[in-house]
Amino acid sequence: MHIILGGTGHVGSAVAETLLAKAEPVTVVGHDPAKAGAWEAKGAKFALVDVHDVKALHALLRTGRRAFLLNPPAATTADTDAEERRTIAAILAAAEGSGLEKLVGESTYGAQPGERCGDLNTLWELEQGLAAQPIPYAINRGAYYFSNWATNLEEVREQGVLRTMFDAGFALPMVAPEDLGRHAAALMTDDRTGTFLVEGPRRYTPQDVAHAFAAALARPVRVETIPRDQWVAAFKATGFSNAAAESYARMTAATVDAPDWPEDVIRGETGLEDYIARLV
Repeated sequence: MHIILGGTGHVGSAVAETLLAKAEPVTVVGHDPAKAGAWEAKGAKFALVDVHDVKALHALLRTGRRAFLLNPPAATTADTDAEERRTIAAILAAAEGSGLEKLVGESTYGAQPGERCGDLNTLWELEQGLAAQPIPYAINRGAYYFSNWATNLEEVREQGVLRTMFDAGFALPMVAPEDLGRHAAALMTDDRTGTFLVEGPRRYTPQDVAHAFAAALARPVRVETIPRDQWVAAFKATGFSNAAAESYARMTAATVDAPDWPEDVIRGETGLEDYIARLV
């Protein structure tokens, strides 16, 4: 049995669906009982478990052979760093003594030690926690999700403006969540261990994103870059807490200021243009 944490999200659902297509047994872990029926209709089991409940999660993991560990994103109205560290600690504690034969952890490009850099720091701690325990593991590090641009759709559709914190020509590793999920599913069924970087067919810029939206919407779309000194305010304007806004702004800065991206990566098949067309 494959246990899929975060199985109802973008990446986790792709992991589960890929495994089900191969007739692999799957238990999807979620917190919304309304989603159980759809997964059961696809042939999966559905487990309603709070990841903070270490005892219940541990009992569930003991029913599986392999597990996909995705740390659920914290609500941006809270202190995201503190909340995500709490869930990571619970997941790692639940995995201890579970008897699983392999773990696959979902992480991110640029994961690094430090404080107040959002997922870059918290998912680094997940990686380090997996390295410190005895079960064989693999890390599936994803590039910037295509799905992050979904939050821009309404403004792009209504105003023809793509607002972003990246310069229009900034080439960024990006990936479709389904490609990330497919690679994670492969890691769940083979014996590879180590860290793997997954991105799309090529690097894309915000200008590429604007062109993709323009083609899909049949209207001009221009890129508007938010100045760095306005990032925290921009996050707060969308409902982020002070702590979350500062953390996400520092994470964005770390991405913008990153050294050259590695070239030894796993390439997904889904292009940005196709993804945006489907999104629209």
